[in-house]
This record gives sequence, C-alpha cells and structure tokens, in this order.
Amino acid sequence: MPRKSVLSQKKKRGPPATGKGELLGVRVQPELMKGLDTWRAGQADAPSRPQAIRRLLVTALANTQRKSPSGTKTAAAKASEMAGSMIDRLGDKSVPPQEQAKRKRRLVKGPSEFREMRDDLPKRKR
Repeated sequence: MPRKSVLSQKKKRGPPATGKGELLGVRVQPELMKGLDTWRAGQADAPSRPQAIRRLLVTALANTQRKSPSGTKTAAAKASEMAGSMIDRLGDKSVPPQEQAKRKRRLVKGPSEFREMRDDLPKRKR
C-alpha cells in the first residue's frame, strides 16, 4: 500500500482555519475601541481584539446567568425598597424615629389581614 507523502498534498489558500464558529462583523465606535484596547493592554497575555471580545462576551454572559431564575423576588424586593424610600420622603418628620420605623414597617408589609390572604408568602404556623 503506497503512502502519500506530506509534500504531495496541496496546501489550501488563505488563513488557517481557527474554528467552526460563525463569523460576526461588528462596527465599534472609537471610544469603545479605545476602552477595548485599554482592557487588552491590562491583560497578562495581551489577547488580540477578537480574543478580547470573545473573552468579554463569555464573562458578560456568565454574569447574566448567575442571577436568580425567578425574577419575582427581586421585583418584590425592589418594589419594597421603592415604597420604603417614598415613605421616608413623605413621612411625618415630627414623630420620633422609632415610631417612624414602626409606621414604615406596617405600611410596607401591609395589614395583617391582607398578609394572610397573599398566596406568594409562606403561611404562618399557628
């Protein structure tokens, strides 16, 4: 069985194949490019622009996946925080701080009758 020599195979033209991914063309504004180049310069291995973009994209996507899958808790916490700040702004400043905190807690949590009716909160043990 004759063996093919390495020299007998023709070389393919063009740059070497670097992967099977999809080519993506993106226009980048000068200030964003400057920020990218600054970030690249701070890296130990000085990645190329495409490598830096891939690395930043992987990091950004990893950070978005760490957030809790149920957005209800974060939305509820945000709503409670917004209500609390509004109560602080509109509250009676002549009342002692302990009374202000008590009133704020009662307004944010709501009356006990309504808290017992809510389905999204765990039921209290009696």
